[in-house]
Parts: sequence; C-alpha cells; structure tokens
Amino acid sequence: MQWFLDLLPLADLSRLELGFWSFPILLGLIFLRAPIGLAMLLCGFGGWYFAMNGNPTPLLAKLKSETYSTFSSYSLTIIPMFLLMGQFATLSGMSTSLFKAAESFLGHRRGGVAMAAVGACAGFGAICGSSLATAATMSRVALPELRRYGYSGGFSTATLAAGGTLGILIPPSVILVLYAIITEQNIAKLFLAAFIPGILAALGYVLTISIYVRLYPDSAGTREPQPMSERWAALGKTWPVLLIFGLVVGGIYAGWFTPTEGSAVGAAGTGLVALVSGNLNWAVFRESLIGTAKTTAMIFFIVLGAAFYNGFLALSGVPQFMADYVLGQGLSPWVVLIIILLFYLIFGCLMDSLSMILLTVPIFFPVISAMDFGMSPEHVAIWFGILVLIVVEVGLITPPVGMNLFIINAMDRSTPITETYKAVMFFVGSDIVRVAILVAFPAITLFLIP
Repeated sequence: MQWFLDLLPLADLSRLELGFWSFPILLGLIFLRAPIGLAMLLCGFGGWYFAMNGNPTPLLAKLKSETYSTFSSYSLTIIPMFLLMGQFATLSGMSTSLFKAAESFLGHRRGGVAMAAVGACAGFGAICGSSLATAATMSRVALPELRRYGYSGGFSTATLAAGGTLGILIPPSVILVLYAIITEQNIAKLFLAAFIPGILAALGYVLTISIYVRLYPDSAGTREPQPMSERWAALGKTWPVLLIFGLVVGGIYAGWFTPTEGSAVGAAGTGLVALVSGNLNWAVFRESLIGTAKTTAMIFFIVLGAAFYNGFLALSGVPQFMADYVLGQGLSPWVVLIIILLFYLIFGCLMDSLSMILLTVPIFFPVISAMDFGMSPEHVAIWFGILVLIVVEVGLITPPVGMNLFIINAMDRSTPITETYKAVMFFVGSDIVRVAILVAFPAITLFLIP
C-alpha cells in the first residue's frame, strides 16, 4: 500500500499545495454524488496523511481527539433540541393554525393566500429553525388552499419554496448556531441580529407577490373576505406558537436561561402544548424522536467531516495564505465582501446551506476579520454571519439545484419544475435587493445589537 501512495503526485507537494489541491478533489467527490460529510472526511484524512509524510500516528491521534472534542461540545446540544422542537411543531398541527390565521386576514386580497403562506412560513420558522422542514410542512397545509382558489402551479410552488427559506433566517436557526460555534460568536446576539433582516425578507416576499399578480393577473384567484369575528378566532388559535416563541426568545434575552437551555425549554414546551391540544400521541412522539435522531446524525456527520477537513486546511496554511494574499492586493474591503457573497450565490446553487457554511466560513472569515469595515470585530462577525446566511438562503431557491425547489416539486408532481423556476426568479430578485441593502447599510442588521 505504501509503495502505491508514494507513486501519487500528492506525496511530493508542500502542505500549502496540498491544501489547494484538496478543493478540486472535494468538488469532484461531491460531483460523483459522495455525501458531503464523507467527502470532507476523506479529503481531511488524505490531507493529514500526506502532510505528515505518510505517518499515520498523528492522523489516528487526531481521529480520537477531534471526534471527542467535537461531539462533547455543550453548545452542539442546541441543535437536536431545536430540531425536536420543530418536529413537535410539524407533527402536531401548529402550521395549520398559523396558515388559517394569516389567510383569514390576507386571503381576500389580490395574491392574499400566497401572502398568507409567506406569513405562516415566517411564523413557523420562529419555532422550527429548518428551511426544508418549513417548506415541506407549509406545502402540505397551503398547497391545497392555493389550488382551491385558482393560483397557478408555478406561482404556488415558487411562493412556498421562497417562504421556506424564512425557516433558517428567523430565529431560532440551526445554521446560525453552527456559524456561531465556528466563529466563536455569541449565539443570542446572532439571533437578535437576524430579526430585522428576517422581517425584511417576509415583507420583500409579500411585495414580490403583489408585483407578480399584477404582472400575471391569471396566476391568482380571489376569495371572499371573512367576518372579523372569524379572523380573531383564527388568530386566537395561534397562541401556542406565540407562547413558545415568546418563552424561548424572550427568556434568552431576559437572561432567564442560555440559548442552549432555551432550546430545551422550547422542545419541552412545544411537546407539552402538542400533548395538551391532543395532537401528540405515542406514534407522533416516536416519529418526532426518530426524525430528530436522523437529522441530527446527518448534521453531526457533516460537522465531523468539516472539522477534519478544516483542521487540515489550518495545518496547510490556506486560510492564512488567502487572508495575506487578499490584503496584499490592496482591494477595498467592500469589493472583497461582494466577491465572497457572489461566490456564495453561485455555489449555493450547487451545494446545501449546511455544507456551504461548514466548508467556507473557516476560509473566508479570517479574510473578512482582517479587513477594516469601520466597525468592531464582533459587529463585523455578526454582520457577515447574517449576510452569509441570507445568500446561502438564496441558494436554496436558485435553479438548477435549489434544495427547496426539489422539496416542493416532490410534493406537487403536477407542476413542471420549469414553471417553478420561472416564478421563483422574482423571489430571487427580492433577495438580491435585500442583500444589497444590508451590505450598504450594516446598521440595519446591527440595530438591536448593544
């Protein structure tokens, strides 16, 4: 085996050269449909092996220490707790009450049922934290209603795909938690910074719907307005969502508990509400635990692969080399930021959001941190995190391989995905405008940060 490895051209490369060669190898593995976690793990293993001149001892020591240090992190327990909270909310019918309440107030307007779907996605995202789960759950609830009132297939699926992205932007967000862990930032402050951009996203989508139905009047039907008494009755049924969101987020900022403790409180509270409402039985409870375990295992395997690969990149010196090289070019910090965001927009069409964050933030964050944006390092880190989250979110709905688009298409086989592609570009345009606004005016993101 050793003689074969010695024949490989990688054996004669420097550590820095190994680091740069690992990128095309990683992309090749992904192109060959290897799971992203496995691809990063293999590249990390191979990189460590060749960087240590074929000595397996440091690699085995790394395997032991990295696995323990990664999964013994107290901060990571927030992920399965928020996922469990989302599972309880998904399977216990809270999404239906959110949509019905939004529909009762907005449904009679032109494009109102689609606006209601966006509003319900925003509300559900506040107790879910997953884009794919939000898109899938709200599709089951809203698609029949959209079809019932004459909304075209492409417009309906595009609206729900875009609305699903609010699941990772509006706190709590699993992606923000991972970003905070990677960059060693305060989770509570990142959640707080995401509020205004999240509201802007929902308002931008509502405005996009309004413009779309005026350009294409036949894409949306109408429905009769509901009496005010029925509207308030529907709104009253959303109290579990408001209670859980207020308890978790309010408790975190009131100092009653940490974000990790808040995630456990949210999971317990959501489960209790579902139990009291009669929507939680043994079958639902078992399905929630299994769903949480599967998603957590997938995320943790990607985290482990990223830990090994990013550890190898740090050993190779690629992040530091990139930071020094960019600084040496004399480019404006704003130009560098725009280039990085464009990179995320392009590669977001090809990779899922979690993999993008874990793979690229350890490379780009040192570059951004080394530049002067006229803000404190903490504010730069938080602002950059929200921008990255938004552009990664755009990738979820950008053709040809936006993950949300395929989730929605799988739930509505009667609508050609090309029709969804055409309609969703209006929402992509709204996202790009929002990114430009947040880049130009960082104070919007940092307004609530002390």
